[in-house]
Amino acid sequence: MASIRRTLSPANHSVLSSSSSSIYRNGSSLSILSSSSTKSSSFHFFDELRWWFCGGGGVSLPSKPPRRNSWRKPIYRCFLSFIIGFLLGILPFGDIDNDVRTHDFSFDAINRKDVTVKEIRGNDVVLKAEEERNFGEKFVKLSENFDYKPRKLLIVVTPTYNRVLQAYYLNRLGQVLRLVNPPVLWIVVEMNEISPETDAILRKTGVMYRHLVCRKNSTNVKDRGVHQRNIALHHIEIHRLDGVVYFADDDNVYSLELFERIRGISRFGTWPVAMLAQNKNKAILEGPVCNGSQIVGWHTNEKSKRLRRFHVDMSGFAFNSTILWDPKRWNRPFLNPVRQLDTVKEGFQETTFIEQVVAEESQMEGIPDHCGKIMNWHLHLDARCVEYPRDWTLRKNLDVFPLID
Repeated sequence: MASIRRTLSPANHSVLSSSSSSIYRNGSSLSILSSSSTKSSSFHFFDELRWWFCGGGGVSLPSKPPRRNSWRKPIYRCFLSFIIGFLLGILPFGDIDNDVRTHDFSFDAINRKDVTVKEIRGNDVVLKAEEERNFGEKFVKLSENFDYKPRKLLIVVTPTYNRVLQAYYLNRLGQVLRLVNPPVLWIVVEMNEISPETDAILRKTGVMYRHLVCRKNSTNVKDRGVHQRNIALHHIEIHRLDGVVYFADDDNVYSLELFERIRGISRFGTWPVAMLAQNKNKAILEGPVCNGSQIVGWHTNEKSKRLRRFHVDMSGFAFNSTILWDPKRWNRPFLNPVRQLDTVKEGFQETTFIEQVVAEESQMEGIPDHCGKIMNWHLHLDARCVEYPRDWTLRKNLDVFPLID
């Protein structure tokens, strides 16, 4: 078989021989070529770094090979620039206290010189008493500008029903409660259903109220007021309302002083009530006889009511609402719900209810001192003799309007 051998030209042979002689001189291998190319690429990388740090935009890289460790100089420059900028940033360029003026504010600024440190113990700083006195005087002046004092919630329970003067009674009582200092909650209870006329009257008074309904069958009710008050007591007990409960019938007359004094009652308070006799020819007094705030006796004029334990009118006492839903706080002997009884004789509802709240006179307090002031009147006025003018009709016993033919 014939073989073909390509011979190299003299030029290529000379080049290959010269390059081979240079590569394999002194017995070195081919790896020397690759190592030399790696070193040249690393030098080229550091040249680019120096070109960027030294602002070499638009300037060609130098042709001569870079010197060793030439990258340290721009790094030192960047670090030095950072330190100078940080120091300039933390130095103040103005006085902050001069930018804020005391007359820009309406309140009095506290003078810092009045507060000095007397002693430092660990993290506790003790101030001088004479410096605190100056602060106390400024606080008193500031508190005089506010008319807020913490007061107990006054819960006024009013049973009402349809009759000729119902709108007049509700409006009169609502205007009185509107003048009482808040907080006041007016609980109004109606029979069978909520009438829109009563609801409109309550909205116009501006007093916080809750409108409830007693679903008890009125034909089997002996005293509807008893069941209506029990509905309100159940509402207070379920919602745990904290305040002073007072039964205020809508046909009574009340003074503002009465509601303010009621708020000072801690457990149970009572006072004398003026009322008209059955024949309406004289006024009688019913309630406690007091020595200061201590009850020592009772006012009573009717022989049939002398068997009562406590001679108090329904509008002549008030009590703490927590008695209804927190009996253990007041050490009540029984845990039954406090309610008014419809099965007792007329005129004994008050005393049977009070006996569930307190046991004796020592747990009561008379208001005002010595019980020497009448603050509400029970007049027993009815509308049996009230007649409407001719051609006027009545709608649900609340509002009257003329008939237009």
